[in-house]
Amino acid sequence: MPGQLKKRKAIATVLTTMIILIASVVLGSGVVMYGTSLFQTGAQSQSISTQGVKLWVNATDSKGTSWGAASVRNTGDKLEGIDKINVRSLAVPYSNWYYANTTNSLANIQDQFIYGSNDGAGILKNYSTSGTYDTCTGNTASPAFRIDVDGAGVGHPTMCFISANGPISLKPGESVIIYFHLPTGVLDTIDSGQSTSVALYAGKLGAPVTVTIANP
Repeated sequence: MPGQLKKRKAIATVLTTMIILIASVVLGSGVVMYGTSLFQTGAQSQSISTQGVKLWVNATDSKGTSWGAASVRNTGDKLEGIDKINVRSLAVPYSNWYYANTTNSLANIQDQFIYGSNDGAGILKNYSTSGTYDTCTGNTASPAFRIDVDGAGVGHPTMCFISANGPISLKPGESVIIYFHLPTGVLDTIDSGQSTSVALYAGKLGAPVTVTIANP
């Protein structure tokens, strides 16, 4: 009996040691995985870049019809939503935003954006320097208006603008071109040639830039 008792104690000691070793390995793996997860999360960055910002006010239009344009690219690692456009610290409503989706805007973000012409009620009309356009497809098949800086089949594709009804989501690396119709009173005919501030935001990302107001 004493011999059997010693054997049982020895086996119990071995089992206890094995359980402790296995638990240590499992806990260690969990710590490594948790640490890796924290590192990956911390390494993600949030940033957007804005370029080509324009403002126009028709100096001969009694309504003071005014528009703006800008391109925005998500240069970070997370999904971002462009959710605010401010001109002179006043917000432009979503219903006044028109955007070219990311499938045809990446090639155009370096373009010199142009005003073209409006329909007499303040809304921009289709415009092309050559009078011809590339075909709009996908969700832009029926655009609010089209702008082409060099004509169909030449250089950059036609920008096909659709109406926005909320923030514009951009995955990492995606871009968008936005034309926005300023509410009455934000700019006046006498503002042509003056400088003012424009800011596009994605949450807390973004900052005002100074722009000279042009006369289309």
